[in-house]
Amino acid sequence: MRTRHTLIAPLAATAAVTALLLSGCGGTGAEADPDTGDQTDAGEPSDAEQVEEAQSRLVTTYDGGILTLDARTLEVIDDTKLEGFNRVNPVGDGRHVMVSVASGFQLFDAGVWTEEHGDHTHSFAESPELTDKVYETDTPGHVVRHGGSTVLFGDGDGRMQIFDTNAFGDGTPEPEVKEAEEAHHGVAVQLENGNVLHTIGNEEERSGAKVIDADGKEIARNEDCPGVHGEAAAQNEAIAVGCEDGILYYKDGKFTKVDAPDSYGRIGNQAGSDDSPVVLGDYKVDEDAELERPEKVTLTNTETGEMKLVDLDSSYSFRSLARGPEGEALVLGTDGKLNVIDPESGKITDSHPVTEAWKEPVDWQQPRPTLFVQGEKAYVSEPDKSQLHIVDLATGEVEKSAELPHASNEVTGVTG
Repeated sequence: MRTRHTLIAPLAATAAVTALLLSGCGGTGAEADPDTGDQTDAGEPSDAEQVEEAQSRLVTTYDGGILTLDARTLEVIDDTKLEGFNRVNPVGDGRHVMVSVASGFQLFDAGVWTEEHGDHTHSFAESPELTDKVYETDTPGHVVRHGGSTVLFGDGDGRMQIFDTNAFGDGTPEPEVKEAEEAHHGVAVQLENGNVLHTIGNEEERSGAKVIDADGKEIARNEDCPGVHGEAAAQNEAIAVGCEDGILYYKDGKFTKVDAPDSYGRIGNQAGSDDSPVVLGDYKVDEDAELERPEKVTLTNTETGEMKLVDLDSSYSFRSLARGPEGEALVLGTDGKLNVIDPESGKITDSHPVTEAWKEPVDWQQPRPTLFVQGEKAYVSEPDKSQLHIVDLATGEVEKSAELPHASNEVTGVTG
C-alpha cells in the first residue's frame, strides 16, 4: 500500500504525455503499474505519464520531511511529511530510495523509471510516494549498491539484508538475510561473485573486515583496521574500508592494509569510482578532538598500495566527498569552493566557487552544505540560505540555483 501526499508542482514540463502508456509497443491496451512497472489492465487508474526521456530527480531531507525535486529545473515536485531525523540512500535501480526510520529502512518511490521494450525504451513519471514497506532492523545504518546488488546493514542487530537491485522494479522484494558475528556500526558489500564483505566489531570496538561465501563460510579476514568505518568500491572491484591508522582494501581474494603516515590517521569516509583505482578519503589526526576540522584528504591507489595526502586551503565535512564522471576526486570546502583533484597525481586542477563560506556544526545530524553528484552535474546544498545549486562539472559553472521551502540536510537522487 502506498501513502499519497500532496503534489506541489506538476511533473516535468517537457513530458510528452500519451493516451496509452504502451501504445507504441504493440497496442496491448495495457498500462504500466506505477508501483511495479508490471502490466496492468488498461482500466486501472494511474497517474503515471509516458515522457520523452528519463526524468532524473533529487530526494532531499529536511527537519520534518522529504522534498522531491526535478533534477534539471530544481522545481519542487512533492513534499512528503515525515517526522524525525531521516537519512536517504538510493536503492540503485534509478527509481527507489531507502529512508532510514526508527523501525528500519522504509522504501520511497521517487516516481520515475524506464522500461525496455525490444530494441527501444519507454520512460515514465508520476507523483513520488512513501510506501508502507519497511525492511525492519534495529538502528538502520549503511545502504550499499555494488555489482547489481543492494545491501542494508542494521547497526543494532548486525543484520544484512541483500537484494538483487533490479528486483525492486517488480515491487517489494524480500531479502536474503545474513548476520554479522556481533552487532556494531558497520557496513556490508556483496561482490559480483556473490561473496559478501562485511565489517567486524561489537558495541565497544571495531577491528576489521571479513569475506564470506554464499554459504556463510569465511574465506578471508583482516583485523588490522581499528575503528573500521565506511566503504568505497574502486576500479576492478577493489573494496576499501577506512581505519584509524590508514585504509584496508580487498582485491583479487586478499586484503591489503595501507598505513597512514601518522600513528593516528583516521579515514572514516571514502568515495570510489569504477573509472579509477584510487579511493578518495577524509583524514583526521587529532584523536581527542570533539570535532576535528581536517584540511587534508587521502588518495589511496588500490593497484600500487600508495597513499597520498592532499593539502586543501580549507576544511570540509563528511558530506563533502564525491567522484566525478571521469573518476576525478571532488571535495567541497568550507570556503565554499568545489575542489577538483586529479586522483593519480594528487594535484588540485580546479577550484570552483559555489557557496558562501560555512562552518561545520558540531552535531553531525545538523544540516551543512552537502555534495551529491549524478552524471555530469554536481548538486550542492546551502542550508543557511535554503538553497540548492547545480554545478556543470564540464565547466565548473553554477548553471542554476534555487531557493527551497526548507533547508536541505541530506541530498541524493535517482536517474529515472
